[in-house]
Amino acid sequence: MNGTGTKQRLIDGALETIRTSGITAVSARTVAAASGTNQALIFYHFGSVEELIAQACVTATESRVAHFRARFAEVTTLGELLNLGRAIHAEERAEGNMTVLAQALAGAQGGGRLAEATRQALDNWVREVQATLDRVLAGSPVLEFAQTEGLAHAVSAGFLGLTLFESVNPEGSEQALAALEQLAVLVDVFEGLGPVATRAVRAKLRKTAKRS
Repeated sequence: MNGTGTKQRLIDGALETIRTSGITAVSARTVAAASGTNQALIFYHFGSVEELIAQACVTATESRVAHFRARFAEVTTLGELLNLGRAIHAEERAEGNMTVLAQALAGAQGGGRLAEATRQALDNWVREVQATLDRVLAGSPVLEFAQTEGLAHAVSAGFLGLTLFESVNPEGSEQALAALEQLAVLVDVFEGLGPVATRAVRAKLRKTAKRS
């Protein structure tokens, strides 16, 4: 068995354990059982179970972001971006990947290597969302009042928070998604206004921004 193949089996075993039993159930024994390997190989390839979990979270996220990259590239409006967000949410939930991310966030509360890895994993999504916003909002007056980096973090955090919220209040989660979509429609309408109407809206937004 080659080293690359073994490492991937261990990563897959860690992810499967997190999906089915939660991050607290991940140990050398449970990962070895899930991956069909020897426990000693975990320490040979990763040094510790914590490092295995960290690398599993990062590599899994990188793979999923790459999976959706072509679909991000097809987005032309904020509404389409939110629609893609819904599709990603549904697919990742069905695959159990949202569970992995939620468990990683829970485990990261204590700081350390897992917190660093979770932040890196989330940043993969944020960068992809920001690149899409940079393209979709290029030249938009919206950027006078909000930068794409902050928007990308807000969108990513919003979808992750809604995923956690959905488990206890699915109706409320759906209402929140619908509200986000309505806001996206308003922005898209704003983008389609003529120059006179656009100037009027800009002036109103600037006055509001100054008062705040």
